[in-house]
Amino acid sequence: MKKTLQFLFEHQTLSRDKAREVLVNIGKGIYNEHEVTAFMTVYLMRSITIEELQGFRDALLELCVKADLGGADTIDIVGTGGDGKNTFNISTLACFIVAGTGQKVAKHGNYGASSISGASNVMEQLGYRFSNDNTKLQSEIENANICFLHAPLFHPALKTVGPIRKNLAMRTFFNMLGPMANPAAPAYQLVGVYNLEMARIYNYLLQAGGKPFTILHSLDGYDEISLTSDTKVITHEGERVMTPEQLGKRMVNAEDISGGNSVEEAAGIFATILRGEGTWAQNAVVLANAAMALHCTGKYSTYEDAFQAAIQSLESGRANAALTRLIELQ
Repeated sequence: MKKTLQFLFEHQTLSRDKAREVLVNIGKGIYNEHEVTAFMTVYLMRSITIEELQGFRDALLELCVKADLGGADTIDIVGTGGDGKNTFNISTLACFIVAGTGQKVAKHGNYGASSISGASNVMEQLGYRFSNDNTKLQSEIENANICFLHAPLFHPALKTVGPIRKNLAMRTFFNMLGPMANPAAPAYQLVGVYNLEMARIYNYLLQAGGKPFTILHSLDGYDEISLTSDTKVITHEGERVMTPEQLGKRMVNAEDISGGNSVEEAAGIFATILRGEGTWAQNAVVLANAAMALHCTGKYSTYEDAFQAAIQSLESGRANAALTRLIELQ
C-alpha cells in the first residue's frame, strides 16, 4: 500500500486494474486501518476518475455474495448519500410505494455514514432482520414485492471499512460505489447523486451497462428529487431539467423534509408517511421519487401516469401493506 499511496500523493490516478487490485486487498483485510484511511482520504481531496470507479466496482462485484431473486424483474432506488442534507429516508419510502404498485424492488442499502439514519438504520428500527439467504429474499419479493439487501452482508469490503467510514463521518468514494454494486443486478435503476460531476460519471457507467436507468440531482445539492429546486434528470435518452411543479405539483422548503435527530425519530417519520399521515410536502417528495422510478421501468407512457400510480399506492394503503407483509415475514 505504501507505494500506491506515494503514487497517489504525487497526483497520479489509478488504472482500472490497479484500482480493482487495491480494493480486493482492502476487502481481504490485507492493509491496516491507517493505510485504508489514508487511501480513502485521497478521494476526499480530489475527484475520482471513471477508471478508478470502474475498478472499485469490479472489485466489489468480484468479492460480493450474489443475491438470487429467482429471476424477478426488479428495480433499485438509491441515493449515493453524502449530500449532507439530513433528509428523511426518501429513497427507501419510495421503494415501498413502488412495491405497492406491484413492481418488484431489490433495495440495496447500508447504515448512514454521513447522515443520522441510513436505509439500514431505519429498516432495522422497523423490525427488519438483515439476511443474505436467497430463500428468505425470494419469499419477501414474492409476498411483499420488496426485499432489502444490507450491503455489509453482501460486500465483505464494505464490512471492513465500515468503522473507518463511520469515524470519518464524511462522504467517501464508497458512497459512489453502493448504487453500482447491487448484488441482485436489478433490471432498472434510479440513482440520486450529490453533484453534477457524479451525474456525468454515472451516466457514462450506466450507459455502458445497457439497462434502463434514471439519474437524479437536485440543483441545490440533494441526491434525490427534493422539490426544493429544479432537478436534473438524466436517462439513456438524454438530459432535461424539471421544475418542482412538474415533478411534485409545487415547491417545498428544506425544513419540510428534515430527517429528525435520531434513528428513532427517522423511523417514526417513515412510518407516519407510509401510513398516509405525512405532511403534504413529505408526501409530494416521496411520490415524485417513486413516480420517477416507475417511469424508469418503461411500463408507464408518461411521468404523470406513473405519478398517479404512486398516489394510488400510498392512498390505498398498498404501500404500507408491503412494509407490514415484509416485517411479518421476519
